[in-house]
Formats: sequence, structure tokens, C-alpha cells
Amino acid sequence: MKYAPLKYAPLLALTIAISACAAQSPAGVQQVGTSTKAPKVVAQCVAHTWADKTQQQVVSQDVLANDGTVDVFVPGQQPPNGAAAVIRPAVSGPGSWVGFRASGAADSQATSDIQACL
Repeated sequence: MKYAPLKYAPLLALTIAISACAAQSPAGVQQVGTSTKAPKVVAQCVAHTWADKTQQQVVSQDVLANDGTVDVFVPGQQPPNGAAAVIRPAVSGPGSWVGFRASGAADSQATSDIQACL
């Protein structure tokens, strides 16, 4: 009798490694807080808040598919290295981990706007 699940071991290991990397806080990012809301919901709130407040275009960038991890750039900032809200899935359970990556003289109001969406 052959044990078929062993042929899936490399795929399982790769999936676990990718999930672990996605759950880690990115380098240079200051934690703002956590939310029980899904990353997509938090990202949309931050983007709408900044767009309404500044009347400028806000760029959002999916880091992983299906809006699972999203970077929302401060108005006037551009990918890949601009100041941004960094929204990731919660490390354990549902919800989101949210941080802020500053770039140069980032607006301190940005973290307050992010916190309002948590």
C-alpha cells in the first residue's frame, strides 16, 4: 500500500513558508495596530479616508492576491518605496495587522487616519 500524501509534502512546505513570510511584519514598518476587520476592508477605509481628506489620488497595491495583503500609499507617494499603510492578515485568527512605512518627512497625521479605520 502506497502512502500518497508524501508526494504533496514539498507543496505543503512551500505553502507554509509563503504563509509565514506574509504574516511577518515587513522591515522598516512601524506597527499601528490590529483590527478584527479583513485586510481588504481596512485598506479600503484608509484609501477612502486619505482620498477624501486630500482630494488626491491614492494608490493601493496588492502584495498578495485577493486583497489579502495590501499597501495603501499616502497621497503623492508611489510604489514601491513610498510612505504607505501596510495591511497584512493577522498572525493568528481572523483580522488584520496594520503598520505604517514612513518615507522621508511622512505626515504624522497618517497614523491617526489609519487608526480610525481599525
